[in-house]
Amino acid sequence: MIDMQIALLADAHDADGCLSRIAGLAGRARSAGTPVVHLRQRLDAYPVPAELRDIHPAVAPRPGDAVLDKDSADSFLGSGLGDLLRGRAVRRLVVTGFATEYCVDSTARAALSLGHDLVLVSDGHTTPVRPVGVVPTAAQVVEHHNTTFATIQYPGRSIRVTPAARVRFD
Repeated sequence: MIDMQIALLADAHDADGCLSRIAGLAGRARSAGTPVVHLRQRLDAYPVPAELRDIHPAVAPRPGDAVLDKDSADSFLGSGLGDLLRGRAVRRLVVTGFATEYCVDSTARAALSLGHDLVLVSDGHTTPVRPVGVVPTAAQVVEHHNTTFATIQYPGRSIRVTPAARVRFD
């Protein structure tokens, strides 16, 4: 779960729907014994009040969840994510979060390059709403990335793009 922080979601496309779907997905993962990892962008360089840097309450970490801070769009870079996944023998990543064309894209591609299988939750990632008339729209950005990951190939990797309701943890 990438950068689902209050400040970042303030102007996100379909934020409430995305939060609801990710919360349900995280609950199902926990029930199945699947690790839930929250990645949190450090916002120290920005004038963001501390309380808005927190992960949104709708998807807040629960006991047993991991929370890792990061400074890059690539959630693996300098966060300890790779070590955590290796330590838990995680092979397949279910990716959700903010922002589609930055952190979600960078993390998904890094995961594939590092040998992980990928499930991109098609309705579980979002990006900022653009001003009226700016193209592509946020919805188009999300759709573009869903289409890209549905057709991209990494040898020896499984890549699925699926809605949250169809993600299985068995």
